[in-house]
Formats: sequence, structure tokens, C-alpha cells
Amino acid sequence: MKALLVDDERNGREVLRTLGEWEQNGITVLLEASDGKEALELIASEQPDIIFTDIKMPRMNGIELMEQLHAAEFRGKCILVTGYDDYQFMRKAIQFNSFDYLLKPIDPEAFTKVLENVTQAIIADKQSLENEAEVLGDARRLLLEQQVSALCTGELNDFSILQEILPQKEKIDITLLSFYHMHQPAPILDTLRHELHRYAIGDVFRFRQEENIYIVLSAADHWLQIENWLRQHLDLPVRLVQKTLHALEEISTVFEHLTVELAEHRYRTIKRLEELESEQRGQDIVAYVQSYYMEDVSLERLSKLFFLSKEHISRKFKQETGLTLSQYVTDCRMKQAKQWLDKTNKTMYDIARLLGYQDEVYFSKLFKKEIGLTPTAYRTQRNERGAR
Repeated sequence: MKALLVDDERNGREVLRTLGEWEQNGITVLLEASDGKEALELIASEQPDIIFTDIKMPRMNGIELMEQLHAAEFRGKCILVTGYDDYQFMRKAIQFNSFDYLLKPIDPEAFTKVLENVTQAIIADKQSLENEAEVLGDARRLLLEQQVSALCTGELNDFSILQEILPQKEKIDITLLSFYHMHQPAPILDTLRHELHRYAIGDVFRFRQEENIYIVLSAADHWLQIENWLRQHLDLPVRLVQKTLHALEEISTVFEHLTVELAEHRYRTIKRLEELESEQRGQDIVAYVQSYYMEDVSLERLSKLFFLSKEHISRKFKQETGLTLSQYVTDCRMKQAKQWLDKTNKTMYDIARLLGYQDEVYFSKLFKKEIGLTPTAYRTQRNERGAR
């Protein structure tokens, strides 16, 4: 906690500083100001929890300071410390929610008691606020889970809810985790939710219509990371079904499909470590090709880089992408070629060389085979459309 001592007399501040058992009461920062205006500046920057203020001060007195703090709905506690035993001051202090009122010369025992009381009150206030925030957070979470559950069942069609909470990715994986009724996975999945929030890759929701089913919505390229986390932290048996959402509007259709798979026992369990490592390596190979497709990315080179046989890489690559390595490389190169033809004035020779083709004629024939037009015809067609 922080405390602020406000008095135009240095001696007055020194008396308070000396008398107070600050650290014993949890106060680790002690600030000082010589008048109300200086105090307001410190309050704005330091946000003290407790303010002990004199009344009679130049520029802005203690009553005026309390009035401004009251108007600004200051959450801390204010205590007037003054040599004036005047009912008018006490009435003002009460009006502006002063926590207490101390007379000079200060009685050490009275000051100690006030300090203990005010710090305990602040602790109680903070605990109350935390409890309120927790209750409010639980209520918001319940509402969100009800909304996501309704989206999954088709009872709700406001997809902006998902747009606000999910990572901005083209594809989202929807995964259903089904547990046995006697098991209580909530603590582990709450921790998983915090992890997904931490890395901004997704969220976990309890399906409100069935307590033993949880819905994981995550960025499509991060599921291996999530499953590995589950493998390390979850010691309960779990049934898992999963599908990729290409658009959020598909969620109810895909959810229905996944629940049918669960009902028909077409699910899997959490993969073993060696299976996860194999999948991760497969994704690493694809990521490498996506980055270096304009270079030599033959099976032989990948075999040397990833310490796997050419046959294994070929098979794994087809599983991951649905294409052979050469088809995938060609597809990446043609997409890049189209971008350059659309948006730049690069020559066919330059484009061919940049894509890794030594022969411009070969590039032109390959482009026509894949796209249906020669590069020149493609560029001309795009330019004509753009001119309209």
C-alpha cells in the first residue's frame, strides 16, 4: 500500500512519518506533499491508498483537497489531521467521506489505532472488490459459454461473438473433448484456457447442454502444441473429435457432425509423444517448404535437413498437404508468379529466375499448364479487367 502525508509544515510531516508503524501495517511507499495542489498531482501519478492531510495550507487546503477527491470518486481513504477542533471542519469531513479526524498535537496511541483501522478497511475493500470482480467474471464466462453453446446448436446466429474472442485466423479448429461423467476435468481445462489466452491462440468452453463435453476453438496451426500440453497435464481418459472451420458460419453444421462421430464412437484419444513429435516434424517440413519454395527443396535436401528418409518425407508431406512435394512447390511458385504479374512490372525472365527456373520458356509452359494462360496473356487479362 501507499500513503501520502500532506502538510505545509515539514515538521508536521516528519511527526507523522516518525509515529507511524508503516511497514507493520503493509505500507511500503510513503509520499509527501506541501499543499493540496501538489497532493493532487501525486495522487494522479501514484494512486495512494491513504491520505493524511492538514487543513490549513496555502494554494489548496485540506477541505478543498477532499472535496476534489470526493467529486472524482477517489477510492482511497482520507484522514484529516489538524489543530482546529471545530464542528464545521468535522461536518465537512463527514460530508466528503473522511475516514477519521485527528487533532494536533497527535496522540501516538490514537494515531496507531487510526492507522491500523484504515489499513484494515482498505484490505477489506480490496477483498470485496476482488470478490465482486470474480463473481462478475464468472457470470460473464457463464453467459459466453451459453452463447457459444447456442451457436454450436444453431439456436444463435450472432457470429460476432466468436470474432471478438478468437484469434484472427483464416481457419479455426473446433475440437470436442468428451470425458466420463464421474471425472472432473474443469480445473485442468481452466488452466488450458488461460494458456490459450496467454498466447492468443484460442479458448475453451464447457458445452452447457452436456457437462462432460468441452469445446476447444483454436487457431488451426496450433493444435499440436495444444494436444502436447494436454498430454502433459491431463491424466484423465478423454475422447477427441476434431474438424477445421473454414468459416465461423459453419460452426453448427460442423458441431453436429462431430457429435455424431462421438455417438458412433469414431473418436481418438490423446496421441502418444512419438506420434505428436512425428506430426510436428511433418508440419515443420511443410513450413520450411513454404519459406524456401523458390530454392531447391528436393526430397534429398529435406532428408538431410530433417534426418528422415526420402520415402518417409514424401509420404508425410502428402498426408499433411494432400499434394506431392513437387506439386506443392509448383503451386506455391505459381501463386507467387500471379502476384508479381498482377502487382509489378517484373519481366517474365526476372519472374522465372526469382522462382528458381533457369529457363523462361519452361516457366511459361508450366504456368500455362497450371493456370490455363501464358504469363503474358494472364497479365494482359488482369490489366484489362483493372482498366474497366
